[in-house]
Amino acid sequence: MGELIHNVLQFLEGLGYWGIFLGLMMEVIPNELLLAYAGYLVSIGEINMIGAIICAVIGGTLAQIVLYWIGRYGGRPFLERYGKYLLINKHHIDVAENWFNRYGTGMIFTARFIPVVRHAISIPGGMAKMPLGKFTLYTGLALIPYSFLYVYLGMLLKDNWQKIDEVAGPYMKPLILAAVVLTALYVAYQFVQKRKRNRV
Repeated sequence: MGELIHNVLQFLEGLGYWGIFLGLMMEVIPNELLLAYAGYLVSIGEINMIGAIICAVIGGTLAQIVLYWIGRYGGRPFLERYGKYLLINKHHIDVAENWFNRYGTGMIFTARFIPVVRHAISIPGGMAKMPLGKFTLYTGLALIPYSFLYVYLGMLLKDNWQKIDEVAGPYMKPLILAAVVLTALYVAYQFVQKRKRNRV
């Protein structure tokens, strides 16, 4: 593990729950690593699991709201110029915007479980001026199972929490599959609703 990540985690550990909150909100290090480390802290009794998940969900949701506002008020020109500082490149924006335009606001929930578009999906949500309340609700609901999974696995791994990427893979596949199924159901629902409106 890189020295920088190690130092950041050590600093955040000293802040307890606030460390998890700030770490997820600022996204200085990969969320998966931070959540797994939170699970390790749960395993040694430094914090409890429910508190860790609550802080992770709130911090992660606020981070996505920032991206939402950037998309809403900065738009594509801002993102293409400064997106690299947010670890989001043009390809991520293109893919996320295509998904959002094709499948609608429901993607704010389902895309949280799908690599590449997971973080970038907030941007087209802002660009499309999706209602902030709905955006916040969908984001928060999606982050609950995501945070629970990584904190729980980190708790099981204990001192081996750094191996989270190897261990989480088999668990993420069902979540990704469920996200795809939910997307398909959402698209079907949208299609049926559109046909009903056309008939009226």
